[in-house]
Amino acid sequence: MENKKALVRTRSIALAAVLAALYAAGVYFFAPISFQVVQVRVADALLPLSIIFGPPAIAGLGLGVFLGNFSSPFSLGPIDIVGGTIANIVATSAAWLIGRRYFAGARVTAIIAEILVITLIDGSYLSYLTDTPLLLSWVYVAAGEAIAVGFGGFALLTAIDRVFSGKFA
Repeated sequence: MENKKALVRTRSIALAAVLAALYAAGVYFFAPISFQVVQVRVADALLPLSIIFGPPAIAGLGLGVFLGNFSSPFSLGPIDIVGGTIANIVATSAAWLIGRRYFAGARVTAIIAEILVITLIDGSYLSYLTDTPLLLSWVYVAAGEAIAVGFGGFALLTAIDRVFSGKFA
């Protein structure tokens, strides 16, 4: 029994580390379009994976956004680093809680929740940091998140789930 718990713990840590590294690398490689009010953060396509991988994904993606924002010369400073991290943790937690429910459209609802959470949190502090009207900031962030999370994330989630033959459905 102890060996099984240790194996699960090791797999969870490894999954969190891989997702953190992938997210941070995505922010690094796509940095010119990952910051400011008008952005498409390609790395956010990883966020819906929290629906099937749960807490390890939430932790890894939270760490990934922190590392990506902290290490980027495009970052808008401490508010962006902390705000982005909080937004991702809240968004992925909400998606996991919604997505693990078994009702028609649970995954789509979870992805929409991620988009809304990130739009409200990131859009609000980006409005302040860039002196952009709040409503316009929300529209810009929502559009970028719809592309990254809504289309890219849904496609990635579907592909990963198919690889595992619906094991996470």
